[in-house]
Amino acid sequence: MSQAGPRASQPSLRRVLLVWLLLPLIALIPLTAALVYGLALRPALDALDRALTDTAVALAQIIDSRGDHISLPISEQTARALRADLVDETVFAVGDPQGRLLGGHDTLLALAPRVEVGEWHFFEGWLEGKPVRVAAYGAGCGEGGAQVCTIMVAETLGKRGAAERAALLAALIGALSLALPLVLLAMLAVNRTLRPLNSAAAEVESLTPKRLEPIDARGVPREVLGFVHALNRLLARLRDAADAQRHFVADAAHQLRTPLAVLRVEAAQLLAMPHPEALQPALERLHAAAERGARLAQQLLALARAEGAALDPTQRPQPLDLARLAAETADRWLPPSLEAGQDLGFDLQPAWIEGHSLLLGELLGNLVHNAIEHAGRGARITIRTRPVGDAAELSVEDDGPGLTPAEREAVWTRFRRGQSAEGTGSGLGLAIVRDIARLHGGEATLEAGEGGRGLLARVRFPALASAPTSRP
Repeated sequence: MSQAGPRASQPSLRRVLLVWLLLPLIALIPLTAALVYGLALRPALDALDRALTDTAVALAQIIDSRGDHISLPISEQTARALRADLVDETVFAVGDPQGRLLGGHDTLLALAPRVEVGEWHFFEGWLEGKPVRVAAYGAGCGEGGAQVCTIMVAETLGKRGAAERAALLAALIGALSLALPLVLLAMLAVNRTLRPLNSAAAEVESLTPKRLEPIDARGVPREVLGFVHALNRLLARLRDAADAQRHFVADAAHQLRTPLAVLRVEAAQLLAMPHPEALQPALERLHAAAERGARLAQQLLALARAEGAALDPTQRPQPLDLARLAAETADRWLPPSLEAGQDLGFDLQPAWIEGHSLLLGELLGNLVHNAIEHAGRGARITIRTRPVGDAAELSVEDDGPGLTPAEREAVWTRFRRGQSAEGTGSGLGLAIVRDIARLHGGEATLEAGEGGRGLLARVRFPALASAPTSRP
């Protein structure tokens, strides 16, 4: 069943952190942009308004007040200078205290508000169908400057529009310059915070019953540290339980070996001694049961050793040659094969790996024992070692009855034997072979022998890049 659905429905810590970090940014960045826009635009508009006031003050200096006669003695050249602008159209109008035009644009004077002496008034309006910015100033005129002459200066909004666009662009650039690093820093901070959690999760994912090492708590956030410590304590209890179980199996197997060996020897002696013919079947069954019990105890002990090597990090593999390992065990297997009327041969090429010699000897012994037990009388059994690409191969082939494809997969299960299996086997041999192979990073397979006859048990291990200069 796929786990994608349940995982997808689980809340994401990364998503929660990013949401709570980025949502305030989404709200604050526009506010920051508006603030930058206002701060950048206000001085620009004030500067433009000051240009209008400069023109109005200049016009106030030109007003001529002699008694009750008020005039604006301005030449055309001066008027053009006051209206000069490279971007906008600038116009002015000066009105006397009665609102009559003294000079300038009469339409502009119609927009004049009521102002007092020295008072300024700025506003937007329309002049001849164009939007304009208007500055209105009350200049003192007449006898003693007691009357008010209205000075109006207006210009179109070209420079103001450019200033607004520049301020908006500056605000957007500033907001983006602030937002992008903050978003990236928020994502980086979240990823960096979650990295120890991801590493711890990967370590937990890699745990197996044969590898229950504690999780590295370095760099784990304080809020999660308690969980990691609790998990490590649980792993420690599991390791203790696994060790206890392994030691029990090893101790039980070890303790059983002596009485079973005595029972086997006694049964063999009884068979060799004169005895009533009626006891022959019972004695043979007793001897077979003793043989099988001794073999089972030996295999349980080998299984405990294999699991112990997997759980104990102090048991380091050593470089060894599979060919030498097979040659050293030849004397052990030649007598039983000759007794069974079989031809045991060797085809050995140097094949170097890193491993535990005791366990690999047990692996080879199980394969050879299976072949001797099940290939039948007169069978040919060949032990081979050779390098194959970047692997080192160990195989045992016989030309016996073999196994069906379904049985080849089933016999890897503990205490499972082939349907036609005979002898003293317990059904543990191939399970031990696969466990030891996997402990060494290899893989064990069963297939039909040459020409589709018999059985070929093949184990491939990662090979050493180069053979050691001296043998261990």
